[in-house]
Amino acid sequence: MFKFLKDKLKNFFKRESEDIVKEAKEEKAIEKGKDEIKEKINELKKEDIRKEEKEEIQEEIEEIKENLEEELSEPVKEEKKGFFSRFKAIFVSFKLTEEKFEELWQNLEILLIESNVAISAIDSLREKLKIELISKEIKKNELENVIRNSLKKAISSLLLEPFDFLKKANTKKPFVIVFFGINGSGKTTSIAKIAHLLKKNNLSCVLAAGDTFRAASIEQLTKHADKLNVPIIKQKYQADPAAVAFDAIAYAKSNDTDVVLIDTAGRMQNQSNLMREMEKIIRVAKPDLKIFVGESITGNDVVEQAKAFDNSVGIDGIILSKADVDEKGGAALSVSHITNKPILFLGTGQNYEDLEVFDKERLLNNIFE
Repeated sequence: MFKFLKDKLKNFFKRESEDIVKEAKEEKAIEKGKDEIKEKINELKKEDIRKEEKEEIQEEIEEIKENLEEELSEPVKEEKKGFFSRFKAIFVSFKLTEEKFEELWQNLEILLIESNVAISAIDSLREKLKIELISKEIKKNELENVIRNSLKKAISSLLLEPFDFLKKANTKKPFVIVFFGINGSGKTTSIAKIAHLLKKNNLSCVLAAGDTFRAASIEQLTKHADKLNVPIIKQKYQADPAAVAFDAIAYAKSNDTDVVLIDTAGRMQNQSNLMREMEKIIRVAKPDLKIFVGESITGNDVVEQAKAFDNSVGIDGIILSKADVDEKGGAALSVSHITNKPILFLGTGQNYEDLEVFDKERLLNNIFE
């Protein structure tokens, strides 16, 4: 996770740093290029921008940079330096002005957009970094740590610490959990992983096959139940999902079962009729926990999905699946900030054991190591 972002950070300001510190005859060309890039960034911020348009604009930004380099004189050669060494070289003094901050921020903003960080999360980072860095007297021998810690602190502010899932599941019996998410998000597999986690910690559970719409969904959950040796409550396809949830809770009460795990149909967030059906499940099941499951690799799409589900039924926590193949990591940096709900787990593979408790410090270390 975060391979793309880590690589980008290592090369941050690699091409721009020498140009920024130059003044004299190159100033006009630099200003023109910055204005053009700023316009392109504003286009990237449009909410209705399509993926293809986004890629085209990012290519145009790179072309503007290349054209700008051609206009300028040959840069002064220097030995290769790491990310923070190059970042230090940007400063003409150790008191960062607002103008100089904006020059630095423009490049960092592009990096974050390319990493699929949501615009509102980027805006929050900008304001926090301004407070941390502008007009602050920084000692030469402390500069690298101040910059590193300021950026790390700003990103940390986007993330919420998760509550103790197992401790919460032990607060009552039966403890009812409903899972939401669109088709293909890894929801059913995540439910099976949670069942495995509960069993490993001596908590019994029952599965409820509440997805009565998608073909083979009941069979898929049944296979997981058989492998894990846990009971499953199910009805026929097109049956009322709320009735399935009701039966599963009744079973749990009769059999002294600790936790009820309720699957739901892979509802698209813009399908109002299915959202209403989901609201009915909530009214009937009265869950103690509502968890949204989304694919980390879908970036801003999963953030928008989480926001829509939260607005509709009020989610309590998030599981991000396929985190192990997400090189950009923008969803993880954005979804808590947007919904104000914690990420509880990261799905890191297809095995039942591949469910990692979300650890904010570990995530930050992955970015800044």
